[in-house]
Amino acid sequence: MSQYVPRITGAEGRPLIRQLDEAAINRIAAGEVVERPASAVKELVENAIDAGASRIRVDYQDGGKTLIRVTDDGCGMSPEELPLALARHATSKIDGSDLLNIRSFGFRGEALPSLGAVGRLSITSRAPGHEAAQISCSGGQIEAPRPAALTKGTVVELRDLFHATPARLKFMRTDRAEAQAIHEVIRRLAMAEPQIGFTLTEVSEDSSRNLLRLDPENGDFFDALHGRLTRLLGAEFTGNAMQIDAARDGLGLIGYAALPTYSRGSSTQQYLFVNGRPVQDRLLLGALRAAYFDVLSRDRHPAAVLNLQVDPERVDVNVHPAKSEVRFREPDAARSLIITALRSALSGAGHRASTTVGAETLRAFRPGFDLPHRPSQASLAEAMALQAPAASEAQTSFQTPAPFHAPTSPPAPGFAEAPAARFAMPGEPAPFAPAPTAPETPAALADFPLGAARAQLHENWIVAQTKDGLVIVDQHAAHERLVYERLKTQMAGRGIARQALLIPEIVSLSPSDASLVLSAADSLAEAGLVIEAFGGGAVAITETPAILGTVDGAGLLRDILDELADQGASALTRARIDAVLSRMACHGSVRSGRQMRPEEMNALLREMEVTPNSGQCNHGRPTWVELKLHDIERLFGRR
Repeated sequence: MSQYVPRITGAEGRPLIRQLDEAAINRIAAGEVVERPASAVKELVENAIDAGASRIRVDYQDGGKTLIRVTDDGCGMSPEELPLALARHATSKIDGSDLLNIRSFGFRGEALPSLGAVGRLSITSRAPGHEAAQISCSGGQIEAPRPAALTKGTVVELRDLFHATPARLKFMRTDRAEAQAIHEVIRRLAMAEPQIGFTLTEVSEDSSRNLLRLDPENGDFFDALHGRLTRLLGAEFTGNAMQIDAARDGLGLIGYAALPTYSRGSSTQQYLFVNGRPVQDRLLLGALRAAYFDVLSRDRHPAAVLNLQVDPERVDVNVHPAKSEVRFREPDAARSLIITALRSALSGAGHRASTTVGAETLRAFRPGFDLPHRPSQASLAEAMALQAPAASEAQTSFQTPAPFHAPTSPPAPGFAEAPAARFAMPGEPAPFAPAPTAPETPAALADFPLGAARAQLHENWIVAQTKDGLVIVDQHAAHERLVYERLKTQMAGRGIARQALLIPEIVSLSPSDASLVLSAADSLAEAGLVIEAFGGGAVAITETPAILGTVDGAGLLRDILDELADQGASALTRARIDAVLSRMACHGSVRSGRQMRPEEMNALLREMEVTPNSGQCNHGRPTWVELKLHDIERLFGRR
């Protein structure tokens, strides 16, 4: 490796300190603020939002490398303010007295001078009561303002991005990739501000093409956001999303989160905001994943658009030049609110499953349709269960539910005469004989959300009739979820039994890792894992969750460390416990091939309607699908 030789030396041969000129300073700042054309679009559109614009138009050419033009109808600038707008660290957003009370998108005063340092920038603006004016800047050289024609607002035009730093152009991706990045920036900002109209246009030498047009949405915030998300993410998302509106400890969470059965194969439909600012924050993403971990398999991802509202003095947005990262004063409170609010919404959704499941079923019925192979959705519970040894009955205080037994008496004469008996759950005595009352008819049962059981097909599929269609239920998957939720409720009431180790297991860690895992000792103890400091970087494991049986303490502790480093919190111990409960529920539920009486099937449907998360099994797959009558009629050409 060659030795570094400073270029500027004094008489003694040592490097000298000197002040960089303004042009070099701006080009260095541009490297931090303007990474690619999409970064420039983000800065300019955020300036337009801060200016109070109600409509914003973005035009670009060649992926933004040749032209970026942002037009808004905001408050504008006077001719006297234009030169100051191109000066570094000049801004109208803050006065500099309180950097912890930032209520605007921009506040650094770096974007415009940085863009003028690496491209050809012109700003045309008109403020109320002033004449319109234009100022230009190319490669850091600022021209004097001159009169211009403009009715209101501001037009910022950036041409030949990075012409002053051509080496940066070599790091640009294809025009198509850069255009996609611009599109994503506009989508995220449009979600944050549903009451602002956005237009995105791709222009060329002789034509233009509108890629996105979003009119301002009306109504309150939730109505406006619902309309905006329908246009951006589609009616399938909003039709299968739960409204989130929660507050605790001075924090608020609003937005929409999709049902587990509307999960995605990647995290591309996860949009998180803090006070309306789009962010990519590991803490928030980890909290979102933790909220869904019990209802989704590891290879599926939830879809959500969530805005965390917090007092600006409790969050620091001045930690990254692009302002895409934030730092919370109380990170645990923010994470807890997200997990609690989402889990409450998921529980409130009960038996609800996404409408896309029924649509896929109908497509599978169409002639010539080849149902694609779906990848395996081995759940987190299954994955963890493979790592944890089987828990014997002596190691757990829970009664594993006894499997159903085929009835010895003749089957009921018909569905019409079958009463809706209560469905026995694990740990409960057999249901008593119902009082002699008039039996509920299928017509009456059809008023329930999951309808009245009409048949059992292949000893696994329950077919029920509703008022406007039919429902097909996977009896094993549905009962597995019911048993699992009951076991979790039992554990929550009794607590997690701990097993004291005769000889504590000593795990050697680095001092920093030991400090990190010991900082989470209280939350780990709640999950049944008790650890203590053992001097230096060693940690002693003194108690483990009894339900897990024999535990590889060192491996578990290192996995927890990885999760703490990635998300700031760990739910791994709890996940392994839930994995065992899930496996117990799987073995204790109604098996495929078991014939069920009509009253049992109807009782199963009624239990599903009142049990949280019963719309999906423990592995994240749907437990039932619904086919509307009008859709079935279309299959046969009757509509």
